[in-house]
Amino acid sequence: MDSAVPPAGGRGPDKTYLSVRLERRTDLPPEFQADDVRYPEALVERFLERYTQPGDLVLDPFAGFGTTLVVAEEMGRSAYGVEYDERRAQFIRSRLQHPERLIHGDSRRLAELGLPQVDFSLTSPPYMHEGDPEDPFTAYSQPGRGYRSYLESIRAIYAQVRGLLKPGARAVLEVANLRDARGVTTLAWDIAAAVGRELTFEGEIVVLWDRDPGFGYDHTYGLVFRRPAD
Repeated sequence: MDSAVPPAGGRGPDKTYLSVRLERRTDLPPEFQADDVRYPEALVERFLERYTQPGDLVLDPFAGFGTTLVVAEEMGRSAYGVEYDERRAQFIRSRLQHPERLIHGDSRRLAELGLPQVDFSLTSPPYMHEGDPEDPFTAYSQPGRGYRSYLESIRAIYAQVRGLLKPGARAVLEVANLRDARGVTTLAWDIAAAVGRELTFEGEIVVLWDRDPGFGYDHTYGLVFRRPAD
């Protein structure tokens, strides 16, 4: 693949943004609706069109409600994912053509899960404000060890993602900085620095939403990384 980040929107080679409506095509079951922080299918389509071809293998290490996997299958890609929460994992499997490719497991042990090498990875990792007491990697069900430990875990997970990416393949993380009454957590910048210690950071694609998706800003970032060719 070409190692340069292609333009993501607008006119001219220097425009690296996408404008996307925050509209989801499917509703979640009632038990999940209070936790609906999915990115829309249209965003997945834009990234898959840009960075993959039909038949490519796509990985989402934080599968959530399965949006990446469902859209990837619809677009003729092979989709693999990992989800910590068992109820969510069951829901995702009910939506997939190949439910066996969704693993109920812990992404912190990604290298142990028997996943194949992939052509592309796309996810939105579980977010954390500085000062949050829960561990995001347990679906917020257990006490955490703080924000610095969270970032160390992100780095360790992407050290394992690096081993699953084919040489030259890219990984995109959709992340926001977080702003609320407690102040600002520079989550996007901090994740970029952490993952950038394991993969080559190629830059950010600004995702412009038609409304605030709930993080205090009307935009998020597609952080683009690449595994260097061996």
